[in-house]
Amino acid sequence: MFLAVRLMGKRQIGEMQPFEFVITMLLAEVACLPMNDPAIPLYTGIVPIVTLAFLGIVPAFLCRRRRALRRLADGSSVLVVDGRGISAKNIARLNMSVDDVVTSCRSCGYPDLSLVAYAIAESNGKFSVVPKAGGENCTVLPLPLAEDGKPIRENMERCGMDDKALGDVLRGCKGMKDVQYMDIRPDGTVYVSPASSPCYTRKTRVKGAAP
Repeated sequence: MFLAVRLMGKRQIGEMQPFEFVITMLLAEVACLPMNDPAIPLYTGIVPIVTLAFLGIVPAFLCRRRRALRRLADGSSVLVVDGRGISAKNIARLNMSVDDVVTSCRSCGYPDLSLVAYAIAESNGKFSVVPKAGGENCTVLPLPLAEDGKPIRENMERCGMDDKALGDVLRGCKGMKDVQYMDIRPDGTVYVSPASSPCYTRKTRVKGAAP
């Protein structure tokens, strides 16, 4: 079991997604069966453990290659506090109460919600807070544009970025497949983190920005 968990990666211990949590629980269950029943040879427990470890590794590999599969298996982060305050619609989606949001903000070190610009319920169950910095207008929540070499088209449309603008931003790296992560801010500043070269920022036009 120790070897299987190590093969599945450190996230199995620290930041489990729902699918990973289920696999880990099943590992413990199948390992107990041959130990509790003298009629079952101990070595027969190795087969289901190896099988479950394989079932944990393969989906994780596929999810890294396909964003749609990742969203299906892991879900996505949800904004529960924005510039207008607590989002009743989003906390209802997560089956959270307002008290849950306030408690989570306090646990992140922000007991005063007026100091919170954004609060995000992450897909791994953790809670992230982006504080206000000198006023709400100075606080930005970057919009992801690409992950693992794949552009996020819906976010590109939201900020008005087309393929030409994307090509201008990617000048200096080996192309989209080389991009590990890319996001954009309301002022048009794009952050790019390639796999084969240092990260950089570049300016571009965004929808609604001043000329």
